[in-house]
Amino acid sequence: MPHSFVIFGASGDLTHRKLVPALYHLFRKGRLPKDTCIVGFSRTEFTHEAWRNDLAKAVARYVGADFDAKLWDTLAQNIYYQPGDIGEAKDFAALAKLLKEIEKTSPSTRVYYLATAPQFYEQATQQLGKAGLADESGGQRRVIIEKPFGTDLASAKHLNDAVHTFFRERQVYRIDHYLGKETVQNLLVLRFANTIFEPIWNRNFIDHVQITVAEEVDVGRRAGYYDSAGVVRDMFQNHLLQLVMITAMEAPVRFEADAVRNEKVKVLQAIRPLTGADIHRDTFRGQYRGYADAEGVKPGSHTATFAAIKLWIDNWRWQGVPFYLRSGKAMSCRTTQIVVQFREPPHMLFADGPKDASEANRLVIQVQPAEGIQLQFETKVPDAGMRLRQTDFDFRYQREFRGVIPEAYERLLLDALEGDASLFARADEVEAAWGICDPILAEWQRSDQPALQIYEPGLWGPEESTQWMADQGRQWFDNCPVLH
Repeated sequence: MPHSFVIFGASGDLTHRKLVPALYHLFRKGRLPKDTCIVGFSRTEFTHEAWRNDLAKAVARYVGADFDAKLWDTLAQNIYYQPGDIGEAKDFAALAKLLKEIEKTSPSTRVYYLATAPQFYEQATQQLGKAGLADESGGQRRVIIEKPFGTDLASAKHLNDAVHTFFRERQVYRIDHYLGKETVQNLLVLRFANTIFEPIWNRNFIDHVQITVAEEVDVGRRAGYYDSAGVVRDMFQNHLLQLVMITAMEAPVRFEADAVRNEKVKVLQAIRPLTGADIHRDTFRGQYRGYADAEGVKPGSHTATFAAIKLWIDNWRWQGVPFYLRSGKAMSCRTTQIVVQFREPPHMLFADGPKDASEANRLVIQVQPAEGIQLQFETKVPDAGMRLRQTDFDFRYQREFRGVIPEAYERLLLDALEGDASLFARADEVEAAWGICDPILAEWQRSDQPALQIYEPGLWGPEESTQWMADQGRQWFDNCPVLH
């Protein structure tokens, strides 16, 4: 059966840097479905051949040593281009005609990837529907929508309603590339393919969970967008809450889309709503020094470039276990990590043993860039009486497995082509995530509490954040992973 992968916004950076290189890697590995065609759609005037040549340069640049010119020439024979404007119905009619010509037979599977600016998502899905391109009488039709999916709960609901005018929910794939990362998927395996973790993965043994997404870079050229979004919209509503769901979810009855996503949504539904005084006490915000001087930032902007939020999951497994979420720009290093901090032993026999929970056993899942898992535990220092030292069991992907870890988009694009939505967000999941974030953003907009703290670039956020944790008897796990 023919497969067509249609990219809207085909002349953009995402297409050149991520999408087509991922499709090339899938083709190189023999995983791309047979007779797959790649079709670009954007306003830039390209011929088929001109777009192929443009992509060849980008793919050679971004895949490096894995680029094979002869292999690319084979793939390029099935690459096509349709110039068009998302606002023009006639251009979608021309796209429909081109797809019929290159697919030759029916039925066919089509995946539409919206690599456009978010303001075009609604219009693109409406045009697809009106042109008959969402109709499944000629084969399966799917649409992949990038983040951000809305800017708040109201806009997310509106966009869901608009998309559902022509696409049924099972046809809609809301992508978050974090879920395609090998380490995030490995967290599912760690929890549900091993018997040693499940008995202790609960409130009886875990003191708290920390999830950190730190970025070393500042806002750069994105300052105009970022000033209207801020760190909560940019990182918490999608990436961090996705990691919370994977960490806290119950085991699905089977590994299939609906079962997995049902359990993820249950986690969001169990998160205790934050309002008023809760937000003042359980959230923290900061802004790196120099942000206000970036081009595109409004004078006197109070946009947070750093935030920390404490969440409670009110269910039997996690009752009383705080989840600390933290993310920021211009921090010490680039890292994404999940830290499961276990409780201290009920009675310590050794005078030199752990003094508090921060020195107890700790499981660290490094999502990026040093993908791996470390389990920290106490051992005796040789020839030193009963002096103890914290030691690591250290698993690293690059050390254990040969070759380069695949980009997240490889897994996600292949899943979309094959119709597996397990790692994509569902409508109710997106709306539930916005329902958690909206009250925080509204309170921050209304009140001067918690105060916006200024921090120096290159640190782990504001120093006051460290004290905020200390006041709760805990401390951040500030660790820049070493790449091996």
